[in-house]
Amino acid sequence: MRYGSIGLAAAGAYAFACHLGRTWGSTREERGAVMPGDELLHDPMVVTDHAITIRGRREDVWPWLVQMGWHRGGWYTYRWIDLLLFPANAPSADVLLPAYQDLSVGDRIPDGPPETACDFVVERADAPAALVLRSHSHLPPWPRDRWLDWVWAYELRQVASDRVRLRLRTSASLGPPWLAFVYRALIWTDFVMGRSHLRGIRDRVEGAALAEVG
Repeated sequence: MRYGSIGLAAAGAYAFACHLGRTWGSTREERGAVMPGDELLHDPMVVTDHAITIRGRREDVWPWLVQMGWHRGGWYTYRWIDLLLFPANAPSADVLLPAYQDLSVGDRIPDGPPETACDFVVERADAPAALVLRSHSHLPPWPRDRWLDWVWAYELRQVASDRVRLRLRTSASLGPPWLAFVYRALIWTDFVMGRSHLRGIRDRVEGAALAEVG
């Protein structure tokens, strides 16, 4: 009986973690709303919605989004995540980088060394309201029949004169079936990754504003 209770508790904890991986920070209304980039995948297998409120204006947040990427501004996740999973990654930038502020539709944003061939293509860059990235290349090196269509959509909405709502929706369809199963099974990790990513953006935007005041 004790082992059964432990198993039920573990299953419940896993289900809750998966729920957070899909929804952290977002409201029910936001999850049901249309997002830029939804038109790219009409019936995605997996969707996550994350959001955060940031003190500032959309124009303050946009430059941090534009410079994201490997050996650009980084992804603003916790440094221990980079060291654990991506030890070759440089620390995420804590300042705006003028060299990476020009982003247009069709540009490629690398997400690893050139030999990994992992990148995102800019599908939409409507400053300072929406940024949509798409990738077909974030795949394991095997087997041959693997495929992926992955969309990251950011939306910036001014909810008050000094408050911005930043939303991130990721949508994915992928195969073969085992790869889709693994992706769903590990969706709980997006609670850590998505939360640290959005918090990293918020902390940099608000920190830069405080530095200007000081």
